Amino acid sequence: MNWQVRFKNPYFWFQILIAVVMPVGAYFGIKAQDVTSWHILWITLGKAIANPYVLLTVAASVYNTIINPTTKGVKD
Repeated sequence: MNWQVRFKNPYFWFQILIAVVMPVGAYFGIKAQDVTSWHILWITLGKAIANPYVLLTVAASVYNTIINPTTKGVKD
């Protein structure tokens, strides 16, 4: 994989952010208006890190973001 190109691409980082935030938000039933302070955000992230199921769903989501399904293996 060409990691240097991916790391420089802002869309890659946006996809990674969404791959982490969406499973956490879905599991805890969080809406945007529920996260109104940094304190609430850090508490939620702490709960997510402490939950193996949430970590597995985040890992699967990030994996799906990184893998290119149009090539064989994990190459670009």
